[in-house]
Amino acid sequence: MDTRKPLDGLAIGLMLLLAVTWGMQQITLKMAAADISPMMMIGLRSGIAALLVAGLLKLRGERLLAPQMPWGGALAIGLLFGVEFVLLGEALRFTSAGHVVVFLYTGPIFAALGLHWKLPAERLMPLQWGGVLLAFGGIICAFLLRPSTGNSADSAAMMWGDFLSVLAGLSWGMTTAVIRTTRLSSLPAAQTLLYQLVVACVLLVPTALLLGQGAIHWTPVSMGTLFFQAVIVSFVSFLMWFWMLRHYLASRLGVFSFLTPLCGVLAGGWFLGESIEPSFLAGAGLVLAGILVVSGASRLKAAKARLA
Repeated sequence: MDTRKPLDGLAIGLMLLLAVTWGMQQITLKMAAADISPMMMIGLRSGIAALLVAGLLKLRGERLLAPQMPWGGALAIGLLFGVEFVLLGEALRFTSAGHVVVFLYTGPIFAALGLHWKLPAERLMPLQWGGVLLAFGGIICAFLLRPSTGNSADSAAMMWGDFLSVLAGLSWGMTTAVIRTTRLSSLPAAQTLLYQLVVACVLLVPTALLLGQGAIHWTPVSMGTLFFQAVIVSFVSFLMWFWMLRHYLASRLGVFSFLTPLCGVLAGGWFLGESIEPSFLAGAGLVLAGILVVSGASRLKAAKARLA
């Protein structure tokens, strides 16, 4: 029996914290790009975080590999995780950090669609589908209706970066679906995260070197970014995310994470000077409305049943 539950106060608070943390991911990668390429940064952070997770498992006296190891699922999520960040690293070279963080977060939509058909407990009610569409419509309003730059080459490069970001979102959504529909869903969160991080490091560092993106300049910005990316993002926040996937309905968590793009765009405007257009403000309102509809639909249905 699936014991995962809708969002409660703890889950909402943790998701707000994760939204701010994840919203800063692409901003800090862009800030440090002059000293270390995003792809190499993500590869290094994955390796460091993998060592931290392995140390945590040893400290707890837990196995690094699960009994009757689900190799197929572990390799699948590792490859999907690695591909997601290969695409993300390339996207940051062509488009703004604000664009990347928004289009990356189409991932929960892909996850919700896949899980809706695979798991009865994850099926969205009609009202919640309306919330998903409302939130996604907000993203379209915020970024696809923004004013043209007037430079066709720049516009083409930005569109390519945006497209890579959507593909990264697809990889993320598929990762969530694989975790929830295989034996990986019953494994400790740290084990699942370890498999992803190891494969990502093995994939990303050589890829960065092959693409000529392996140069590293150790500066306060690059070292601070590496610490934030490896310890805070890849270790603490990902462990928190996997723990939440084991206790709460993934489709509800995924849609609530639409807050992350808003945090990322605001941070991009503050730290990188990226413009925030009126279309973004309108879209932000739609996204927030969609989150409220999806996260509150179950409670509204329960309240209606009690009153009936």
